[in-house]
Amino acid sequence: MTEEEGKKSLNFIEAIVEKDLAEGKNDGRIQTRFPPEPNGYLHIGHAKAICLDFGIADQYKGICNLRFDDTNPVKEDVEYVDSIKEDIQWLGFQWNEIYYASDYFRQLYDFAVQLIKEGKAYIDEQSAEVIAQQKGTPTQPGTNSPYRDRPVEENLDLFERMNKGEFEEGRMTLRAKIDMASPNMHFRDPIMYRIIHHSHHRTGTEWKVYPMYDFAHGQSDYFEGVTHSLCTLEFEVHRPLYDYYVDLLATGEYRPRQIEFNRLNLTYTVMSKRKLLQLVKEGLVNGWDDPRMPTICGYRRRGFTPESIRNFINKVGYTKYDGIIDVALLEHSIREDLNMRAPRVSAVLDPVKLIITNYPEGQVEMMEAINNPEDLSAGSHEIAFTRELFIERDDFMEDAPKKFFRMTPGREVRLKNAYIVKCTGVKKNDAGEIVETYAEYDPLTRTGMPESNRKVKGTLHWVSAEHSLPAEVRLYDRLFMVENPSEEKEKDFHELLNPDSLTILKNCRVEMELQQAKPYDHFQFQRLGYFNLDPDSTEGHLVFNRTVSLKDSWSKVKDK
Repeated sequence: MTEEEGKKSLNFIEAIVEKDLAEGKNDGRIQTRFPPEPNGYLHIGHAKAICLDFGIADQYKGICNLRFDDTNPVKEDVEYVDSIKEDIQWLGFQWNEIYYASDYFRQLYDFAVQLIKEGKAYIDEQSAEVIAQQKGTPTQPGTNSPYRDRPVEENLDLFERMNKGEFEEGRMTLRAKIDMASPNMHFRDPIMYRIIHHSHHRTGTEWKVYPMYDFAHGQSDYFEGVTHSLCTLEFEVHRPLYDYYVDLLATGEYRPRQIEFNRLNLTYTVMSKRKLLQLVKEGLVNGWDDPRMPTICGYRRRGFTPESIRNFINKVGYTKYDGIIDVALLEHSIREDLNMRAPRVSAVLDPVKLIITNYPEGQVEMMEAINNPEDLSAGSHEIAFTRELFIERDDFMEDAPKKFFRMTPGREVRLKNAYIVKCTGVKKNDAGEIVETYAEYDPLTRTGMPESNRKVKGTLHWVSAEHSLPAEVRLYDRLFMVENPSEEKEKDFHELLNPDSLTILKNCRVEMELQQAKPYDHFQFQRLGYFNLDPDSTEGHLVFNRTVSLKDSWSKVKDK
């Protein structure tokens, strides 16, 4: 690849970083940060930001810090702090240092006092509703607060008393005095501090006033030495205010630079923390790590790998315009990854017994099964073949059409890694349901023998009735029935949920090899899909989650 071709392949953020390096900005330093608010679990959208923040630092030999934006103690919790750290590390990244916005509460407070003294901030006693009304519209200027010109000493006294807890929540706010006629609504005297009487997870009850995001974010970047502050597009309109505060604070040439990129939106998915919290609180899902949730811990529990998520995000890329990505691309990424790494095993989800009538009773043959045809270095394992087996109920049809190439009376099929058998009959219960099927095997057709080359049109997977394990299998599907649930404003949130997003199969059978499986281990259940062992599993009770089917079946259903 030529140098010019390499340049063309850069995304716009990489191009900005390389230009800054070429110009010697920030003494050649590259420093980013990932700044989540610890008020919930991270979702796949955050994974995109993580890959960018940490990826840019890695790519240009810089550093990326983790900074918790803990400026609202009402919604924040140590549980979320711990889960965020775990998710970042699971994705394959490591921060340089951990910081908290609360580390800077004293510096931010002192900066606010400085702005009051300079006549650039004031205490407003109006309600949030009145302040919002006075801000005007994008085409009409706002109205000045009656408290805008109160004396500096009075503002200082009130701000100090606010922080001592003398006033109830909502009674007063500290606002920046900028320009109520500015065409940028964010410059119309934005709120800098509000009163919150709630214990903070780190600072306890030390503070009674807490900074707003716009007042804390840029300054925290400045205090840390961040060079490139990467944010999603909704913060683009906040950038002038970000720069305004930093300019008032900075004493030298250094400035952090905010750059915005498109957020990740997926079909059949919601990313709103409020809606995700609603799903959890109403019991519509089984917690934040429910495999139907778009949380990172949900994807992990479902069986996604860090590599598949990183590869997906790399394929999606970074742009300056928002769009919606088909979730099928994410599913393709995990299929692609697991195809190369997942061992192939046999499992029967809806078992019906198959008795090989001419096979010796009590005999057990160990058949060799290749672990992964895509990676022969993964070796093989043995699976027991006996007179009584289980096959999938769907693999048998008593009165089959011409193009049904599975088991039906009078027709031959191959049992994978074993023999060719011919179905000879069935047994039904009083309700007419098939309870057993019968077949005869050809002993000369064992896989690997000369006669095994005889052509048959169907190959079935199976497990031994005696040498297999009971298992519960959870089949997960998309949580919402509509492509873009966030756009369905007129419909009740609950009406959009897919009633078939989870199907639990209790009477499955899996081969004995799986008794060695550990939680989160991946497997391909032959002909069925990719699965992993759920941490709910206990000794004697294996639970598997379907990560994804072998092929995208949703598109076919949707197009009908």
